[in-house]
Amino acid sequence: MDFRLYRRIKFRAVVLILNILLIASCASSPELAPIPVSPSVILPFDTTLTPFQPLADTNIDPYLILSTPQIEPTYTPYPSYYVPAQGLSGSVQILPPPEVTPLSITNPLTGLIVSDPSTFEHRPFAIKIANSPDYVRPQSGLTLADVVYEYYIEWGDTRFIAVFYSNNPKMVGPVRSGRFFDEHVTRMYHAFLVFKSADPRELNYLKSSDLNDFLVIVGFGGCSPYFTGPYHRDSYNNQFFNSTKWAACAIKKGVDNSPQVINGGFFTEDLPESPLAVTRIFSSYSIYSYNYWEYDPATHKYFRYQEANDMVKGKPEAYAPLSDAQTGLPVTAENVVVLFVPHIYANSYNAHDQVFNIDLLDFGNAYVFRDGVAIPAVWHRAYQDQPVLLTTLEGEPIYMRPGRTFYQVMGVNSSYTQSGTDWRFVFQTP
Repeated sequence: MDFRLYRRIKFRAVVLILNILLIASCASSPELAPIPVSPSVILPFDTTLTPFQPLADTNIDPYLILSTPQIEPTYTPYPSYYVPAQGLSGSVQILPPPEVTPLSITNPLTGLIVSDPSTFEHRPFAIKIANSPDYVRPQSGLTLADVVYEYYIEWGDTRFIAVFYSNNPKMVGPVRSGRFFDEHVTRMYHAFLVFKSADPRELNYLKSSDLNDFLVIVGFGGCSPYFTGPYHRDSYNNQFFNSTKWAACAIKKGVDNSPQVINGGFFTEDLPESPLAVTRIFSSYSIYSYNYWEYDPATHKYFRYQEANDMVKGKPEAYAPLSDAQTGLPVTAENVVVLFVPHIYANSYNAHDQVFNIDLLDFGNAYVFRDGVAIPAVWHRAYQDQPVLLTTLEGEPIYMRPGRTFYQVMGVNSSYTQSGTDWRFVFQTP
């Protein structure tokens, strides 16, 4: 029997049971804007190898006690107003929660309560957002996404695919080209795929699939609602998407923009039990693209820092905070998940061009980071129209903190090391 087929059959029963258990749980308290961060940091890093294996003395927290869901923070367009809060360091933004009504529903992607049921009367968007060249930063929309994936594209660069469900930003981007991996995200969240063309191999594949009606490719003239950004830069990196205008375009184009049934994850504010503390999570994709997340216990958030220079000609690694030009806020996440996923070349020609098929099906190793701890995990995805399910090494579902989840996609040959409370993941190609 083919090994991949064997793995799918072996885990399908487990995943089926866990999917039945998927319910909306609790959410975080009203969102606090992050404390100020320093503009640039240069860090040394001494590491020791940390093997990926269960720890004998690790207590498994079943997270069976669920608390009452809270309110999803409302989006305040830039500029935001900050007020000092008593008893908290730095400046924070406090958003008064809207009233909870009997019609309130839970966002399956974040575990947060949304008071307006019409929020989800549409398909989600999966939008490709550039992360290189450096001058595209700060990007627009990353702080308004519910879920974000970052993955390696080619020649040392990475790209984001951000899923928008509870927010419809007027400016997302700059929008860049599609890849084979985007099919997984589009199917998982039953989304429209918003992107700027693609390599013919990838574009022809997407267009020939049953996703063709849900491809929203860069174009000008009203539908689709792309526009040139306000920046003095090359047009290739200056195209943005206005999601507020898409509903009318979908009607005009006759495409299905109906509400979708999306299985979410498990969420709770209850703190997980893990002996593995974490302060910073480093993801190094190349000397041109590297980042880290730093945990802030005051806000229960991880703050994103992006490389400030290429590590060439003896330059050390250096970082600067990543922010969102649309909201003026630092890029943060309540959960950071590192996925180890096969990166496959279909043939030698694809290998020469670094055209990957990133195979996010079946299962693999992962690490979940939330509330300042690390949880060794296994990711499962037996069906292409279901999101990734995360469990402990013993098979128990992992509860995420309500809020945004950011996935760092790594190859299965990538390395991971630990130095104190700093964790480092280094991407390796096949």
